[in-house]
Amino acid sequence: MASAGILGTGTALPEKVITNFDLEKLVDTSDQWITDRTGIKERRQAAPGETTSSLSVRAAHQALDMAGLKPQDLDLIICSTISPDMPLPSTAALIQRDLGARGCCAFDLAAACSGFLFGMTVADTFIKTAKAKYVLVIGAELLSRYLDYQDRATCVIFGDGVAAGVMGPVVPPSGILAEEMHTEGAYADHLFIPAGGTAKPATCQTVQDREHYIKMRGNELFKVAVRSMEEVSRRVLQEAGVCAEQLDLFIPHQANQRITDAVRDRLGLSPEKVYSNISRIGNTSSASIPICLDECVRSGRIKKGDLILMSAFGAGVTWGAVLMRW
Repeated sequence: MASAGILGTGTALPEKVITNFDLEKLVDTSDQWITDRTGIKERRQAAPGETTSSLSVRAAHQALDMAGLKPQDLDLIICSTISPDMPLPSTAALIQRDLGARGCCAFDLAAACSGFLFGMTVADTFIKTAKAKYVLVIGAELLSRYLDYQDRATCVIFGDGVAAGVMGPVVPPSGILAEEMHTEGAYADHLFIPAGGTAKPATCQTVQDREHYIKMRGNELFKVAVRSMEEVSRRVLQEAGVCAEQLDLFIPHQANQRITDAVRDRLGLSPEKVYSNISRIGNTSSASIPICLDECVRSGRIKKGDLILMSAFGAGVTWGAVLMRW
């Protein structure tokens, strides 16, 4: 079977920057409080006319340009998002339409912060089994639309952003070496949006009760996230027969700088091998890893032959890891 790798990356960020000092005017918080607990200094916020699909198309064009491909070359589009344009149809269908990628399959994947890695794993299977040659995987979130600015535990964390990766066949030893996906629904109530679905359809009462916003039990999630990201990272390393010391770069989901530091310490990695942009971008859920990836590719931080580990944890709860050689 062919190896699957990333041929091109792209990012689309809203222009508007929300700093911690801006949030001080909206909620009972401070720059020091946010920085100490999350490592975040600023995040992006989408403009009223921007949508998950419109930003995705921008990122997709960048990724396709880097890969030297056209939209018509795509066989599949996977959009990993928990903030779609609308419940129906899928955001991936809207992206396919606006990108001009007629004729390819397109669907959404909802795995929260683990979404891009889940999408990569699905794309890897399609490519290895020759069901698809070129797959566009997008991590896209406009979580500012679900933030309660009366809840300082959540509104200071999340930001908006989109990033994309074009995946296709590559020559070994490049490509994905190992991957894992996990879900544990027993923790579903640790990070969720109560209303707006079939369990609790939107009513005047659900709006009044502020049930269409993100709710989070942060302290409980912290412990599960650190343990899960460490364990899944170790398993993919073991499956590929490599040690953590051999890694050139570790890109964790940008959930919280303290989580990143804790996982790094448990894996025994030096700080210079770990990439973080959470201070500038915040937590963009499924977009966080591909945004980091695109920054590293375009800055030259990633070079051909580099061994890269990506690990994520998100609502569901979900977690996973992908180990690849660039």
